[in-house]
Amino acid sequence: MGSADTFDELAADVIACRACPRLVAWREEVAAVKRAAYRDWTYWGRPVPGFGDPEARIVVVGLAPAAHGANRTGRMFTGDRSGDFLYASLHRMGLANQPNATDRDDGLVLDDVYITAPVRCAPPQNKPTPAERDACRPFLDRELALLSRARVFVALGAIGYGAVASELGIRPRPKFSHGLEAPTPGGQTVVCSYHVSQQNTFTGRLTDAMLDEVFGRALALAATA
Repeated sequence: MGSADTFDELAADVIACRACPRLVAWREEVAAVKRAAYRDWTYWGRPVPGFGDPEARIVVVGLAPAAHGANRTGRMFTGDRSGDFLYASLHRMGLANQPNATDRDDGLVLDDVYITAPVRCAPPQNKPTPAERDACRPFLDRELALLSRARVFVALGAIGYGAVASELGIRPRPKFSHGLEAPTPGGQTVVCSYHVSQQNTFTGRLTDAMLDEVFGRALALAATA
């Protein structure tokens, strides 16, 4: 796979990918069967490209599209409770023009933030295999090369942290924890947060204030980098 010259070229390659048979079968099955609440939707049912400001200093790294969220809408963290939690925080911090994300044409615009993930297809039970993560890795590598102004990486969860830490050459790698800050050899910083999954937000493991604090710290680091 060659390197991308533009975000559009990268997005086209992501969307066309059929490298992982298990993920292809699952994302397409979900798109065909649908959830009852979305029976009138035409599901995206393909890999999901990154989304946001190409000049962003802050890059958010998640895990993978949700089966009835991004796999339905075609945009990262769009159309599910996790996205509602994330974009509400970005809006409070002045990084998004609105607090909600329902579909690709809802008018959402991000300022100084770009959102991506190490896996671009919805995996069964939200658990991609190591081989599937490896197959998707070139997309993240190409994306980070395009995000030339990125100074801070907000890793949502341990898998996102592991992926970006590997890409940025953090060695030895500190153990994941909420609020962890890990400097990179290139002078950037990875800031960790618990993932915005319902399992974390509904139980109070991750609160609005905790996520706002993470993005506040990311803004401060980006301003001084």
